[in-house]
Amino acid sequence: MPLEAPGEELHRCGRVTNVDDEVRDETAPPSPSDPASRPSARTRLYRGGVLVAEDFPLEEVSEHLASDDAVLWIDLRAPDVDVMSLMAAELGLHRLAVADALGSRQRPKLDRYATHEFLNMYAVHLDRESGALHESELSAFITPKALVTVHKDDRFDIEAVVARWDGSPDLLSSGVGFLLYALIDHVVDGHFAAVQDLDEEIEELEDLLFDAGTRDQELQRRSFALRKSLVTLRRVVLPMREVVNSLMRRDLHVVDDEMAPYYQDVYDHVLRATEWTESLRDLVTTILETNLTLQGNRLNVITKKVTSWAAIIAVPTAITGWYGQNLPYPGFASTSGLIASASFIVVISGSLYVTFKRKDWL
Repeated sequence: MPLEAPGEELHRCGRVTNVDDEVRDETAPPSPSDPASRPSARTRLYRGGVLVAEDFPLEEVSEHLASDDAVLWIDLRAPDVDVMSLMAAELGLHRLAVADALGSRQRPKLDRYATHEFLNMYAVHLDRESGALHESELSAFITPKALVTVHKDDRFDIEAVVARWDGSPDLLSSGVGFLLYALIDHVVDGHFAAVQDLDEEIEELEDLLFDAGTRDQELQRRSFALRKSLVTLRRVVLPMREVVNSLMRRDLHVVDDEMAPYYQDVYDHVLRATEWTESLRDLVTTILETNLTLQGNRLNVITKKVTSWAAIIAVPTAITGWYGQNLPYPGFASTSGLIASASFIVVISGSLYVTFKRKDWL
């Protein structure tokens, strides 16, 4: 089968079958008229653990791979079908993996093919003000001598990953195994940071729960926003256990003995983030249930207070109603008396309404 087949098939029908034999529609490539979404590429060449070339054309990838000690990193931002077809031709990438990289909303996973592995994962960031969790999808093709990263936008900080590579030149001799480790470690650190931020937000939510000045609507909105973010984070973090564990398998030949402890450390971080996310989700559920219980208790207190006032008011009402109270009083049988009594009713009733409203009884 020709190497150009992935691009030809994507152009021809726009539909592919993934590894699980599920059919889905392919997402169209970014609009060329949008400067922020125009395809761009970045390349690096390492030899013997040393950076020797950078930003060379994609057409030269296969030439550089001809050297035994060469290791390449290629980063593609919002690539179109033509760029991915070129990469498929240069590296022999499988058509299904190429289709997954061009698509969106893939689950975090590691797919194994004859010549390479395909990795999909998500970097996350929590907006502390709104409580919303922002995701950035990242795909990677893992070959014995090259790592190709694909992301849809600039929200993923690839420069932080490059800084990790440049900061550990002693590990570059491990080749693709080290490049992939720094990439996954950066993503998992982002998961861990998001969990920590959510934990702090939930602690603040607990303080608001017993604050008499907090409105129930605001507390409920914040609780549901954090719960939604935790559900999203769980969908992102939980599959990473399987991903990292699969990468550590010896039959994949991705992780050598020198990098094995580093991947084990990442796996430990993934487990901690997963367990922490589960506990926080349970905690948010408890906060919501506690808030409902407190609302019920406050309603009981308000009911008792209103009942007490009603009892107090009922006494003079019953007495005056029993005796009729048809006695002369200031303003009796005159217009001023009508105005005075109506004013008393309006003022007293309005005062009671304002008082109850301030106490959130109405």
